Amino acid sequence: MINRVKIKYLDYILIIIGTCIMSVVIKSIFASEGLVTGGFSGIAIVLQFWTSKMFDGGIPLWFTNLALNIPLFIIGWKIKGFGFVKRAIVGDLALTFWLAILPRFNIATGDLLLSAVFGGFVEGIGIGIVFLGMGTTGGTDMLAAIIQRFIPHYSIAQIMQFVDGCVVALGMYVFGLNKALYAIMAVFMITKITDSIIEGVKFSKQAYIITNKPDEIAKAVMKILDRGVTGIESIGMYSGQERIMLYCVVNKKQIVKLKELVDVIDPKAFMIVSDAREVHGEGFIERK
Repeated sequence: MINRVKIKYLDYILIIIGTCIMSVVIKSIFASEGLVTGGFSGIAIVLQFWTSKMFDGGIPLWFTNLALNIPLFIIGWKIKGFGFVKRAIVGDLALTFWLAILPRFNIATGDLLLSAVFGGFVEGIGIGIVFLGMGTTGGTDMLAAIIQRFIPHYSIAQIMQFVDGCVVALGMYVFGLNKALYAIMAVFMITKITDSIIEGVKFSKQAYIITNKPDEIAKAVMKILDRGVTGIESIGMYSGQERIMLYCVVNKKQIVKLKELVDVIDPKAFMIVSDAREVHGEGFIERK
């Protein structure tokens, strides 16, 4: 019970840290340079720009972000229960808080390329940290989850892409095609960095090895790399020859050593290496 409470608090700390990083990028880079990367933050940037012509500063980013999310929280609560929106509420309130209190810094002023690349990189880190805390900030991902309930033949990812695409198109209409293209570059960076953070801890490599020396290679892998090996009975459909195909999973650093072992023991071995996104068990992600 104590460990569960500690993990829960750690998740909320990650959400708070991640939203702080996100707010710095949104306020000091994307809003300053007119880069609309989708989501409710993109809508907030557009509304602030439009209303700044009416009164000084325009509608604050934090206000738009909160105002757009409140109806979604209410709808999501009624449709899927409080558990569906609980962490999204924490994430959105944290992001709103940081957007409200943090000052606007002069980061990459006037340099759209630097703003897109650096802003996307840092924003991806922030979002990745929030996701590691099992949280979200509401916005278009929650909107997509709600819409998907009514059109189940579309996935949440597809709906999110459409909604965010509409927001980026709105940004193109307001700020021009040039900035919209840089915004798309930033979206690409955000996606890649977020995926890297989420999968970085869990990312492993799996290898299939077809060899005439399965015993020697298996013993070397188990002794030198300290990894388990599974022998799978297989038949070469061309030759009709029966043999043992080896299967093993190693971490990213060990894959180079595994290739070297196979090359030394059997240079003629046929080896297939691919990504293993999550590996649960001893030596990888331990079950608790």
